Amino acid sequence: MHLTSARRTLVVTAALGLALASAPAVAQPQAKASTNAPVKVTLTVKGPDGRLFKGKITTKGHDVTTATGGTHRCDGTNGGANPSAVPTPTAALDDAARKRHFTWDGTWYASFDDFSVDTIKNVSGGGVAYWNIAVNGTSIPVGGCQFKLRAGDKVAFTWTAF
Repeated sequence: MHLTSARRTLVVTAALGLALASAPAVAQPQAKASTNAPVKVTLTVKGPDGRLFKGKITTKGHDVTTATGGTHRCDGTNGGANPSAVPTPTAALDDAARKRHFTWDGTWYASFDDFSVDTIKNVSGGGVAYWNIAVNGTSIPVGGCQFKLRAGDKVAFTWTAF
């Protein structure tokens, strides 16, 4: 009887070992692709007297520095809008300004975790207008550092009277 019990234990152990050895490997989660990959968008800036800038620009979310607002992140994570960094309209404006040698300025509002664009190419709202941000013809519902851009988007900053 003791020999039968030992055989049974040996058979069960061997069967369990074979089952575990032939079981498929558990898939490990794949590394998440970067959501902040650069995208190419068309950027247009329209002032009160017409177009100030139009061009294709490659952008991704990054820290932005303005004379008035200082340096802050502008990568879509602002205000918890996106779980990871993404390209944004204000980052696209900043990239265009640096690459095409024009200026812009904006005030940083900590309560909104975003910039308000005040001046582009020396054109200010001056209390009578603001810079509206639209993507693909629709005003964005969040700040310019919160909205996620996709390749091919048409981004417009338009001087808009109150």
